[in-house]
Amino acid sequence: MQIPDMMNAVEISAPGGPEALKLTKRPVPVPGQGQVLIRIDYAGVNRPDVLQRMGAYAPPPGASDLPGLEAAGEVVQVGSGVNRLRVGDKVMALLPGGGYAEYAVTHNRHALPIPEGMPMREAASLPETAFTVWSTVVMRGGLQAGERFLVHGGSSGIGIMAIQIGRALGARVYATAGTEAKCQAIRDLGGIAINYRDEDFVKRLLDDGGANLILDMVGGSYIPRNIKALADDGRLVFIAFLGGAKADLNFAQVMTRRLTITGATLRPQSDLAKARIADELAANVLPMIEAGKVKVQMDSEFDLADAANAHRRMEAGDHIGKIVLKVRGG
Repeated sequence: MQIPDMMNAVEISAPGGPEALKLTKRPVPVPGQGQVLIRIDYAGVNRPDVLQRMGAYAPPPGASDLPGLEAAGEVVQVGSGVNRLRVGDKVMALLPGGGYAEYAVTHNRHALPIPEGMPMREAASLPETAFTVWSTVVMRGGLQAGERFLVHGGSSGIGIMAIQIGRALGARVYATAGTEAKCQAIRDLGGIAINYRDEDFVKRLLDDGGANLILDMVGGSYIPRNIKALADDGRLVFIAFLGGAKADLNFAQVMTRRLTITGATLRPQSDLAKARIADELAANVLPMIEAGKVKVQMDSEFDLADAANAHRRMEAGDHIGKIVLKVRGG
């Protein structure tokens, strides 16, 4: 396969609103030691892309300045030291950046085989959410069968993945959302929906014995409420602070009730740490997908050149499931 010198890509022309996303031409990246070059069919759109566009989430050193943290496509070139993937392999991959383009490079151990029969658009929607959820909910949060698990933002891509993985592991899963349509989507996945506009999630969880684990992307005023909603020995894991990163908190509760508060972001972690997560996904989540226990729920699809409207869709907050960019088709 002949690889062109230049490719179409969407760059951030300057920090700002969705209009800052501009279609441009960029050189096709070259895979380095341990990396592969992927010709992208579809790329996922995620909240960190929005934050990067706004100037609030800089890419790690050495990563592409283009947004885009997940994609699906075909391996078209391998760097030195790569022997687990070959040219022609169809993969879904976690990217350090650069997904809003026709080609992107990533570490070969961050690419996973696409489950048989899964469309490319769905495969492109899996890596960022699956890596994030498994690493925070299971590897960091230690979710066990029979536990009560609360997910905030239950209709987001992360939320939908967390509900399904939690259910597949045998947990009793609660999830918050702000509309009846989003609550119904949670119920359709087997979760217990809590409409935060007319029901207090703290009371609901405490009535059932308290949450053993909470996955929170809201922060702000939710932080002390999360602490209150936890059962003794409960764990609270943060993955974002959409409502702010500060709160007035009585830490005596943490000691007397033996609570654990932790959190993580995925993108800054080392290649080795991400490779370990990928290994866990291959061993645990891919079989869940093949068994039909975990499915991708799609919201909408936009052409690469229409990335600005994809961001507008995400920022409006009306989406249920994943938003993707069609780069090449598939």
